[in-house]
Amino acid sequence: MHHTIQTRQLGPNGPIISPLGLGTWAIGGPFFAGPDLGFAQGAALGWGEVSDRESIDCLRFAADAGVNFFDSADLYGAGHSEEILGHAFKGMRDKVVIASKFGNTFAVKDKLMTGIDLSPAYIIKACEDSLIRLQTDWIDLYQVHVEDIDAAQIPQIIATLEGLCRAGKIRYYGWSTNSTKGNALFSKSERACALQFDMNVLHSAEQMLDSCEANQCIAIIRQPLAMGLLSGKYTRSKILSNSDIRKDPPVWLAYFDKNGADKAHLKRLTAIKEILTSHGRSLTQGALAWIWAKNPLCVPIPGFRTIDQVKENIAAMQYGALTGSQLTEIDKILATDNHK
Repeated sequence: MHHTIQTRQLGPNGPIISPLGLGTWAIGGPFFAGPDLGFAQGAALGWGEVSDRESIDCLRFAADAGVNFFDSADLYGAGHSEEILGHAFKGMRDKVVIASKFGNTFAVKDKLMTGIDLSPAYIIKACEDSLIRLQTDWIDLYQVHVEDIDAAQIPQIIATLEGLCRAGKIRYYGWSTNSTKGNALFSKSERACALQFDMNVLHSAEQMLDSCEANQCIAIIRQPLAMGLLSGKYTRSKILSNSDIRKDPPVWLAYFDKNGADKAHLKRLTAIKEILTSHGRSLTQGALAWIWAKNPLCVPIPGFRTIDQVKENIAAMQYGALTGSQLTEIDKILATDNHK
């Protein structure tokens, strides 16, 4: 039952990347919402305290084990996630493919998100700042980190990103959004090669996958484990820290509520658990196998805080994707479950 999953390519002439990447939101450590952002002021936007030493060990372990794609954002930990990546990959930059994001403003010292800025001057400055934190001369994939962009703004954003490509600061660019609006306009250039969006076995994102196919973009899958719910470790009563976004989640974070993991999602997970854990997979590995089975364009980027989590995620590649009939069976179970 060991089928190695094919590698992916970033852009028509871009680097070959592993079918699994790692997301580095959690290892940025705590950061919080400033005023007037649509969150409660001071709300946690990170995943709680982390050990930087362990984060660096995790990143190096993953790179040694054949994972070469690492996704960050300047906002994560108000710059801290990028700094950790910079430390981890110093001296081995050519062995890894680094993705980051821009568009949110933040106060580094106060660890606060402060707003949104997509002006050309800000994009250029954000890129320079990210390059310094990442200790690198280039970013392989630079992504807009704003859910909705006014269509009129898109040409100007693209022109700025094309300029950064010509200057050698970035190689390709993409957009992190769950919206299909504007994707065709954004993806016109061949250097726009990726869309990043939420998808997992409890949330199938068909329209975004269609958008990737239509625009010949790679699909970078965030929340592949439903913010950890699909690891099976979270129950109704599991206590989360005050600096963990899941403790008092914003509206868009559907998998948790104030009492822990969301009850309806846990019930749906129980219904499909047997299929996900087939052939000796863990629940996490089954959730990743579902994503690989959905579409060969998909690159899930699970987050991590410990070396054990990284090992479990990497081992998922050895098991390969679920079968087509398993996908169909899961669809059937979840469809009937929705109508209860």
